[in-house]
Amino acid sequence: MKQKVKEITRKTRPLSFDQRIAELNSFVKNWIGYFRYAHMQEKLKELDVWIRCRLRYCIWKHWKKPDKRMRSYIRLGVPKGMAYAWSRSRMGGWAQACSPIMRTTVTNMHLKRRGYVAFAEYYQRFAIQLNPPIQFN
Repeated sequence: MKQKVKEITRKTRPLSFDQRIAELNSFVKNWIGYFRYAHMQEKLKELDVWIRCRLRYCIWKHWKKPDKRMRSYIRLGVPKGMAYAWSRSRMGGWAQACSPIMRTTVTNMHLKRRGYVAFAEYYQRFAIQLNPPIQFN
């Protein structure tokens, strides 16, 4: 499963972010639909952190040049001076994507608005449907 997610979120694939999210969501729905009876809530939460990091890396890589990164950070609400410093950081792409720099600008809510459905969130929908709460009278 992780290998398939790596394929979908590979930075060199020529896909728009929306296409990447659509493909990832389709995979999530099918995969969780197949494995819905397993108890894996905690493992999926860990996996979601990793996937969000990969998505942030795709975003960061799509910005390509420092000037574009700076403009994008400013558009996301970062003050100009800080955006300049962050855009010229010497950290590599993966370190940048997993750092607080990207986590505070490209937040989980931002990814959710773009259409990303977290594995754990989708699994929880199934878990609730499969195991309805027991009512005692």
